[in-house]
Amino acid sequence: MGFFLIFFPEEEEEDEINNKKLKPSITFNTLLRRTSSVHLVSKAQSTISICALLVFFSLLLFTLSTFEPTATPSFPRRQLSSIKLYKPMNKPRPNLRPIESVHAFQGMGSLYTRGSKGMNSLIICHVMDTVAVNELGLFLRLVLRSSLTSRSDLLFVFPTGKSNIYDYVVRQENDSFLELITRFKELNESSELGASFDVTQFVKSSEKMKGSVETIWGRKIRSGNFSGENETELTQLSYGSVVGFEVDELDPENSLAGFMDHVPLSLRRWACYTLLLGRLRRKFKHVMLVDVKDVLLLGDPLGRVKNQSPESVYFSTTAKHGRKNNHQKDVITPSIISGGARGIRRLANSMVTEIVRVAMQHKRKNSVTDSVVLNQLVGNELLTSNIKVVVSSESIPEASSLGSVVLSDHSVVRRGNSNFEDIRVALMKHICSFKLESSVYSSDC
Repeated sequence: MGFFLIFFPEEEEEDEINNKKLKPSITFNTLLRRTSSVHLVSKAQSTISICALLVFFSLLLFTLSTFEPTATPSFPRRQLSSIKLYKPMNKPRPNLRPIESVHAFQGMGSLYTRGSKGMNSLIICHVMDTVAVNELGLFLRLVLRSSLTSRSDLLFVFPTGKSNIYDYVVRQENDSFLELITRFKELNESSELGASFDVTQFVKSSEKMKGSVETIWGRKIRSGNFSGENETELTQLSYGSVVGFEVDELDPENSLAGFMDHVPLSLRRWACYTLLLGRLRRKFKHVMLVDVKDVLLLGDPLGRVKNQSPESVYFSTTAKHGRKNNHQKDVITPSIISGGARGIRRLANSMVTEIVRVAMQHKRKNSVTDSVVLNQLVGNELLTSNIKVVVSSESIPEASSLGSVVLSDHSVVRRGNSNFEDIRVALMKHICSFKLESSVYSSDC
């Protein structure tokens, strides 16, 4: 009889065998975990380094952005030959804040002069492609000297790509005017240095300036002293802001381009007004629209609309010779329009709609003019039912029909067919006859 024996290994021997089998796998897993940990640590260090670099560069850019370098405008030689250089300011203005090279409003436009306070009125001046720099210079010089800019902001609408051409002249004229009113203030308003306009309107008592609202143009200033004057002084300067926009900034999509082959600035400006006044809603009480090429402002024509309702719009007329019997007929001119901010905004909306309607009816789309459209619009009571139309009974005089002294007695004159150089000589002759102004505009006197 045989025996079949089965031998079982002891537990210790079995555990030892199993440990030998598992040891390689345990070592491999441990190695993987160590590698993964090293990779995560390296990745975390890289992430931290990148974040630190981003923070460093952000702080560097923020620090650099706080400095405002004084940029000297550069012009091609052809442009320089057409620019009339004005008398540089030799005397520093310690009490006036230097011009900031910043955007005028919501990341758009250029701020030429930051006003001493917020104003109730806005003058919008559109500059046609054909306006020369010396024409713009004279227009701005006259507007600044008028009483308008002591209570109004001045806004220019430039053709696309042309703002850099006019920039130098605008800044020089602003400097000259600020120098003029500063000299008047520093001389304690001495009667020995007379001026052709009322300079006292630009010098207000400190009590009246207290509580003034800050202007909306440019960067907000934390200090409550907007005019840049010493609070201990009895009088402070009071003047409006001067800003400029290109049409592509206000109307980036060229709203009227789909209805006509070429949209001139005289028509496109109405779309700009619609967008601009929509953003400036309730910021201004009165608005004036002015054509730099055709009109010169010597006084304050806004006075006639300040007692009118916000929906009122004041239209001026010019005498036009008719084809039959050569008789004169007064027609509404689009060169100067004033009124309440609400009424001007509604007029701009109606003009855009009417321009589109007229353009679609005309076979020759480029024959549409703002003068024709405006006269059709004002003549249609149904289209102007939401505004109060006020048409002047007196037409705007033309500069050529007035003498140098009589010329200065009018608040608004038309250039018309007058020679620009003749107008400039006549006006500067009158300005230079006053000692204070001749000392500032000595290069033209």
